[in-house]
Amino acid sequence: MTQEEKLNLLTLWFLKDAGESVKSSDEVRALSYAEKWRLFRWLVNIRMPAPVDKAILDVQDDYLKTRIEEDGITDDDALPTMNSCGSQIPHSDQMSLWQGDITRLKVNAIVNAANSQMLGCFVPMHLCIDNCIHTYAGVQLRQACFEQMEMLRKQYGAHYQQPTAIPMITDAYNLPCQKVIHIVGPIVENECTLAHEQKLAECYRNTLEICEEHHIQSVAFCCISTGVFRFPETRAAEIAVKTVSDWLSNHPNTLNRVIFNVFKDKDKRCYEQQF
Repeated sequence: MTQEEKLNLLTLWFLKDAGESVKSSDEVRALSYAEKWRLFRWLVNIRMPAPVDKAILDVQDDYLKTRIEEDGITDDDALPTMNSCGSQIPHSDQMSLWQGDITRLKVNAIVNAANSQMLGCFVPMHLCIDNCIHTYAGVQLRQACFEQMEMLRKQYGAHYQQPTAIPMITDAYNLPCQKVIHIVGPIVENECTLAHEQKLAECYRNTLEICEEHHIQSVAFCCISTGVFRFPETRAAEIAVKTVSDWLSNHPNTLNRVIFNVFKDKDKRCYEQQF
């Protein structure tokens, strides 16, 4: 089955799953490949967590893994460490800065900037990291997050939402990494305060703690709380690098590599200033 044939099948199934009427498969086949991908992504973005037939999951998994491979996977071993640029900060030989799509990074774990519902972004085609990670991991990721949240609601009450700086770990499913660590960063409504800064530092420390607990050797951090959460980019980079460096000093021989993943040029410059 070709990639387009898989996408035809998946789009038709998720249309039916969403209760949308389709006169025939010819309507889907008539779309361009890009239009089919957009429609498929739209459907999985808005889909509430629920089990999916194994046969459909198998096709989805094969399609997504092949698509990711075609787009190109970057192995963490291929990334230079920051001491290669003459950095004098502690543990720069264990840290890397990488600009690119985190869903293409082959590491033990990547960090997802999640919201307090912990179910991923439901805005169709949104370009936030939460949406991208859930899209390429597959629908199993939302279901896994939902099941963990349901267990927590039984413990803490029906209205439980994940607190800021408390990480949750799941499998990565179709992503080239092994695990996804979901964490809610502080949201800056007006002025960035000391409390915001302390919570952001907690995000990094607590994520590294869960890495140690699960014997994770390499982890890639996204830019937690910047962007729509409005944490100032330069200060966020300062906190990230210092917190990670301090933690590595206190936990020798725990992690081999910590990667600061950036997507925008502005964020890259902010991190380069720290080294």
